[in-house]
Amino acid sequence: MQSVVSLLGRLFSAARQGPLLILTYHRVRTQVDPLFPFEVDATAFEAQMTAIRKHCSPVPLSQGVAGLSGGRLPPRAVSVTFDDGYADNESVALPILRRHEIPATFFVATGFLNGGRMWNDTVIEAVRQCESATLDLTDIGLDRVALGQGAARAAGAESLLRAIKHRPPAERADLVEEIRRRVGRPLPDDLMMTSTQVRLLADAGMEIGAHTVTLPILRALSDQEALREITRSRKALQDLTGQRVNAFAYPNGRPGDDYGLRDRNLVEQSGFAYAVSTRRGVAHATSDRFQLPRFTPWDRQPARWLGRLILEYRNTQ
Repeated sequence: MQSVVSLLGRLFSAARQGPLLILTYHRVRTQVDPLFPFEVDATAFEAQMTAIRKHCSPVPLSQGVAGLSGGRLPPRAVSVTFDDGYADNESVALPILRRHEIPATFFVATGFLNGGRMWNDTVIEAVRQCESATLDLTDIGLDRVALGQGAARAAGAESLLRAIKHRPPAERADLVEEIRRRVGRPLPDDLMMTSTQVRLLADAGMEIGAHTVTLPILRALSDQEALREITRSRKALQDLTGQRVNAFAYPNGRPGDDYGLRDRNLVEQSGFAYAVSTRRGVAHATSDRFQLPRFTPWDRQPARWLGRLILEYRNTQ
């Protein structure tokens, strides 16, 4: 396996200078989650950061964006980013990043700091804790969800998330609360970072970016609501860290589906220097600085993971 990784690294070294590959992470769990075994845990993240340090040129996102237009990026430039603000970003990911001397940008949704829980995690944890074989939600406009074990239970959670995601914020909140109430089990309240953890990331030299307050679908909001979500998250983080916040990440991040041109312009007008989407691709000199593409390689096996980076980098040059 090590020989395969080394060979892929040599192939990667032939990549031309210029583009910036921006990687997206969310959680880095201490160990594999049986409900979602494909998600990154500490062992997988360690292997991925080892590969980046050995075969790529990790750069802070701010430096990467600045280097795009000036042609000053090193070969195989990669920036690491995290979305949402999970507590394990500081407790699990930060020590690994520091060990490999890899900078990262953390996009934090400020409304969930200090004991908050995102709506999707409420659904996931409710499904995880549910003792019934099925969860009948037909009377509130959702489906009857079968809850088996492992992959079947994960599929049930994913189906609920898809059904709820793009509902108006108030309706979505009501549906999530009803699911929580029906399951009737205590749910974790320590999934997201504390204010202290955000400051620890900033003090470690990591970049802190804004990710709205409550992670709404910006496209579904009024002009005033969207602007409030964008600017209040930035102010809260600047007050918390004492540092200027230049970066923004769109919730969900799909252009046209989750945010539109209005939202892109609001971000620019609010004083941010750049913003990232979840549109797949590699950033170039001609990329819109307020809609930078990002990439998430899900492979857990190191050779496949590095191979995926090579293909993404080469296919978009």
